[in-house]
Amino acid sequence: MANEWNVGEKTNGLLDKEEYAVIVGVVLRGQTEEQVTEYLDELEFLAETAGAKTVKRFIQKLDHPDNRTFVGSGKAAEIADYVDEHEDVSMVIFDDDLSGKQVNILETMMKVKIIDRSTLILDIFARRAQTAQAKTQVELAQMQYLLPRLRGLWTHLERQRGGIGMRGPGETEIETDRRIVRDKISKLKKDLEKIDKQAETRRKGRDAMVRVALVGYTNVGKSTLMNLLTKSDVFAEDKLFATLDTTVRKLAYEGVPFLLSDTVGFIRKLPHHLIESFRSTLDEVKESDILLHVVDVAHPQHDDQIRTVQALLKEMDCQNKPTLLVFNKMDLFRERNYDMYLDEDGRDEVESDLKRGLEAEFGQEAMLVSAHTKENVNELRARLTEMVRVEYEQTYPYIAKQW
Repeated sequence: MANEWNVGEKTNGLLDKEEYAVIVGVVLRGQTEEQVTEYLDELEFLAETAGAKTVKRFIQKLDHPDNRTFVGSGKAAEIADYVDEHEDVSMVIFDDDLSGKQVNILETMMKVKIIDRSTLILDIFARRAQTAQAKTQVELAQMQYLLPRLRGLWTHLERQRGGIGMRGPGETEIETDRRIVRDKISKLKKDLEKIDKQAETRRKGRDAMVRVALVGYTNVGKSTLMNLLTKSDVFAEDKLFATLDTTVRKLAYEGVPFLLSDTVGFIRKLPHHLIESFRSTLDEVKESDILLHVVDVAHPQHDDQIRTVQALLKEMDCQNKPTLLVFNKMDLFRERNYDMYLDEDGRDEVESDLKRGLEAEFGQEAMLVSAHTKENVNELRARLTEMVRVEYEQTYPYIAKQW
């Protein structure tokens, strides 16, 4: 085989050098090849965010995943041959969760790291976590993901390799013991409870103010919009999950004070244990009074992204909060979709129809903006101020009378 592991070499997370990956998707019953291609596009972006370059993708149609190799044995052999012929490939990333047994079999066959979507997302989260709360949440999610896979991963975890997917669990031999992992989970939950109580105390101190939360799919421009609305400097980057830690800023438009928070982005197939671990961060959404649902209108699958976010909001019982759909990146939308000869009147007509269509489809008020060019940002501020005023009159009438 061309690929060899550096057994015993320990590194923290991503390797310094760029890694090269093969990604794998399966078209199951009820899915189309176009859908799986979209999922793999997103998986490739996730890999890029983690620091890996995708050099090849494999897609297979199956009635159900294979218990041993997830894909069929023939496809697994084809992938193994490709990896063997390309010595720069250091990992194979699957778009669905794998069992410990499947990972072990595939790694024995392919002699490179085998990573699934959840492992990749957890790796990115581990890299992005900055505060004690986020780091604890990520570690808890990693342990909860690891525990049911310990049996199949027993030999896998002894290999002690670094790089993407190897951050956190899997780096020390002691974590191969079920009892110790359970003890660790218990300790992390207690640590998180203490952090949550502190966060709850801080939120109670803000009870008499209307809270607005920016929500949306990952990488739609929430943090950039947050910076514009608050004139602050929240970290923003064209990568998935640039923001993990909730940022809260106090604002006052036209003398009307309120709190605006930027939250972690959602994504399709977000691991359930990750949602559970980030419950305290998502509490900022649950306890908000108004939601600004930011959408990347230039993304070809923005409709699916909206439905993903709405489904997660429903799971959190937040679907009935006053919500404004903010369709961001209009400048990019025009660049990708408009004919160069379209005049201003034609553009206005197209965008008016677009706005009406989006509002009718999703049943919520919509605004078209561009955080990059600051287009319609003042109009967004004005509409947000109106919504905050109404919320004060309904929720905190004694405060509203003071203005």
